[in-house]
Parts: sequence; structure tokens; C-alpha cells
Amino acid sequence: MTKGTTSFGKRHNKSHTSCRRCGKVSFHIQKKTCSSCGYPNKKMRNFNWGEKAKGRRTTGTGRMRYLKTMTRRFKNGFREGTQAKKQVA
Repeated sequence: MTKGTTSFGKRHNKSHTSCRRCGKVSFHIQKKTCSSCGYPNKKMRNFNWGEKAKGRRTTGTGRMRYLKTMTRRFKNGFREGTQAKKQVA
């Protein structure tokens, strides 16, 4: 048996399928765990040695619907329902 071309022809079983949480094809069918996000664990899988991988899924990679207005509101002391005073030149 050779270890090259002939062996590659026998590879037709899938060990991983798509994950419900992260969407990657990293969910191991027999182990029932995702090699990327760690599903079904409640905590997301991340390691300090994978700094680039961390950056792909941390805060700021999505829409940040609530958080993107936070810095502006903090700068103004979280004031609400007030009108700007007219400037006298």
C-alpha cells in the first residue's frame, strides 16, 4: 500500500460537520464537540496561544449595536432628554 495518491482515494467519510454555534465545519460527529468554539460547552473555546483566532471573534468584530454608542454617551455623562443651548456669538 502506498501512502500517496491511492490512499487519498479512500477518504470519503466526514469526521466534522457544521457547528450550530460558530457555523464552521468543526463539529466532530463522534465526539459531539466543536473543535473551534467548544460547543456544547457553555464557555467559548479560546487560548492565549491563539491570539489571531481570539481577534476574529472578540468585541468589535460584529455590529456592536449597543456598544458603539457607548463612548460618545460616556463622554457626555450619559445625559438624556436635554436640548443643546443656543450659542451667542
